Amino acid sequence: MSSHDGAAAAVFAQVALSADGAVIGLVLAYVAIQSFFKFSYTSSALRKIRRAPAVRVSDLRFLLSSSDDSNNNASNTDESEPSEGKLLFVRGLVEAKSTIDGNWRSLRPNVLVSHESGERGVVLQRTQTCIYNEWRGLFGWTSDLRTLFARSWKEQKSTSLRTVPFILVEAGQWPHTDYVIVNLDGSRHPLPLMTVYHQLQPVHASPYTFLQALFGHEYPVGLLDEEKILPLGKEISAVGVCRLQDGTPEIKSCKDLPFFLSDMTKDQMVVDLAFRTKVLLWGGILLGSLSFGILGYAIVRNWNRWKEWRQQMQTRQPIDTAAAAIAEIGRDEDVGDVPDGELCVICLMQRRRSAFVPCGHFVCCQGCALSVERESAPKCPVCRQTIRTSIRIYNS
Repeated sequence: MSSHDGAAAAVFAQVALSADGAVIGLVLAYVAIQSFFKFSYTSSALRKIRRAPAVRVSDLRFLLSSSDDSNNNASNTDESEPSEGKLLFVRGLVEAKSTIDGNWRSLRPNVLVSHESGERGVVLQRTQTCIYNEWRGLFGWTSDLRTLFARSWKEQKSTSLRTVPFILVEAGQWPHTDYVIVNLDGSRHPLPLMTVYHQLQPVHASPYTFLQALFGHEYPVGLLDEEKILPLGKEISAVGVCRLQDGTPEIKSCKDLPFFLSDMTKDQMVVDLAFRTKVLLWGGILLGSLSFGILGYAIVRNWNRWKEWRQQMQTRQPIDTAAAAIAEIGRDEDVGDVPDGELCVICLMQRRRSAFVPCGHFVCCQGCALSVERESAPKCPVCRQTIRTSIRIYNS
């Protein structure tokens, strides 16, 4: 670790341990609260996925038709709003929607083709990531803190996503008379994409790159090009709100669920969410207990310090009044010229009047001697020995 990194780590440690660890306690409390919020969201999603029936693609039309009939009967009797759909779990093969249009276009389905590998799919995601390197240069002017945060401010990755309408069909069925349309509108869930191209290309240096390296700035050294697709014929699962759209089953993502399209089966999703809920619950309890203990310790310590400070202020006030009166008396006594050898070594204005115990040095006026006594660790200004008190010396 360099000297700059060590200094930054020391600053962060001082900030974290300030106020007897109150900052760490607050951070842990915030993380614990976030864990409980995520636990509530994940446990709710787990209950919904457990209750969602796993339906075959061929049974969707009949199931949704019967569900719509029951909703219509309920709306006629109770005058309630019709349901927006039913939460279902469907598993099938990916196929382009153009293959079931039933016209000449089905001979040449509308699919996406990878530019590099030639793989065909319905979703194509291309990502270009610029990789940066940094050298401190001859001058070493680069700040470590600026280096840590500058990379998060600067855009280093560009992603393009292209999709075509696609459906899920039942395996082994041809022609595809039963299918469900997958609606990706408004979905921010991750897609089960497959990487078909991954290559790192070096960036050739230029005179400007040399100047960047010379002065310690970050400079590009490589370009990572990656392509991912959702290939045709891949078996995936879809869990979401399913309804009949113009007589055709359509499934859409549910914002309350962490999954929409996935490689996992329903049992695997349940196991994964159950594990997440346990980790979030016990992690939140552990972090909450730890933050409660740290904050309690910090509150008690700071409360005791405040009481000590208040007590010192209450006891110091009469001492300050007495010291001011004594100093005033000393000034009245020391009217006239004082030889340099008899001046107080602290204020250099008053005559030496007090001697320290136990060292016995006679170097201060009475006001400065009282000020030295009131310090948290009183020491003689000459020999730096710890003193207990001071004695007023009277000249006969």
